[in-house]
Amino acid sequence: RSGRVTGVQTCALPISSPNQLKLKEVLKMKKFISVIPSRYASSRFPGKPLAMILGKPMIQWVYERVKSVNEISEVYIATDDRRIFDTVEGFGGKAIMTGECACGSDRVYQACKDIDCDVILNIQGDEPMIKVEMIRDLISAFNDADVYMATLKKEITEEKDINNPNIAKLITDSNNKACST
Repeated sequence: RSGRVTGVQTCALPISSPNQLKLKEVLKMKKFISVIPSRYASSRFPGKPLAMILGKPMIQWVYERVKSVNEISEVYIATDDRRIFDTVEGFGGKAIMTGECACGSDRVYQACKDIDCDVILNIQGDEPMIKVEMIRDLISAFNDADVYMATLKKEITEEKDINNPNIAKLITDSNNKACST
């Protein structure tokens, strides 16, 4: 998951990084929140959100990174596990209990369907090293009024990663728009 992010993929026209003035203009008009889906029952690493890294659970590192982005009004951890919920509340974070979900996107929807906001950022709960600049690049995609969905992407440069089912793939056309299958 480390490496250089090669751009922001949107479901409208691709954008380049805006200057700070444009970013501030769009933020005056839109309320951004972040929901971080987190589950305990991973088949590869059960309890991963609570794994300790330098004295803090992984989920706390992610929460604190996202919370440090001033453009985001609120940050929530969405979980179906009481241990994660209690840990988040214990370090002063905001947690929302969800039911069982098929995927993280479903968990984000369950958690925020009644929250008043303009844009929901779904930040993965197992990204303790996510860079603030990456989150701001994602936010900047919403400068374009036609954008309703955006995701960060990184070029796959190693052949072994192409066939790894644990690495999400995104195929784009020559205009940097996502291709559907």
